[in-house]
Amino acid sequence: MVEIHKVDLSLPSFENSYRRLTPDIKQQAKEAIKKLLSCGKSPFPKSLCFEKMKGYKNPNIYAIHITPNNSHKASFEIIKNVAVFRQIGTHKELDRAP
Repeated sequence: MVEIHKVDLSLPSFENSYRRLTPDIKQQAKEAIKKLLSCGKSPFPKSLCFEKMKGYKNPNIYAIHITPNNSHKASFEIIKNVAVFRQIGTHKELDRAP
């Protein structure tokens, strides 16, 4: 079972990719991250499409979809119940480099 008690949005890779988003996508990202944090543990709401990224065992990388049409998602690692966000961007961008 995955548990998340806090989020960390301070990685430069996340900050840089977040800065490039449109205001609308930024707002949707804030809402999705709040929803992830408010749940605390799996199972997470289906609207987030919480998933473990395939091919990454160490570190384990997870992702959530931040838009209803699944065009954008965010990736993160979970370290001691803290979701450390790595990247945010289009679905295609994150599938290539989470």
